[in-house]
Amino acid sequence: MKHPLTISRWTAIATNDQSKDGLFFYGVTTTKIFCKPSCHSKIPNKENIVIFKTTAEALSANFRPCKRCQPTGSTPNRLWIEQIKQYLENNFQHELTLNTIAEDCHGSVSNLQRTFKKNTGISPTNYLVKIRLTHSQELLKNSGYPIKTIANREAAEKL
Repeated sequence: MKHPLTISRWTAIATNDQSKDGLFFYGVTTTKIFCKPSCHSKIPNKENIVIFKTTAEALSANFRPCKRCQPTGSTPNRLWIEQIKQYLENNFQHELTLNTIAEDCHGSVSNLQRTFKKNTGISPTNYLVKIRLTHSQELLKNSGYPIKTIANREAAEKL
């Protein structure tokens, strides 16, 4: 069920209004993460917000709970790591820093690094490099582009 993003809900999200916690939750379509109105994560674009009345509604729409505000109580690390992996796989073509990844995945840089490496055995930046290399290898095998073209396109982040 779709609920409207009213001016009062938008204001609550933009001002991190703790008094609205439990009255509604908001999801961000670009990250598939949902939060409490009081969450101190980066304020999303209005057009990327969906409103949920309950956490169950958000979960049934395949949104994951925010690691920062923990709208369902606590978010298990393995679930958060899956969110981060999915985020990296969906955004590998963009310029990503640890700060950007942590902000978009609703966590701190130090916790992101520590938790990701503990659960995967590899740092988030090395995981990102692997994704990019795999993408380049697929292009080499299947596109017919010369190596120089693929390298230049990857460097320009157009693929």
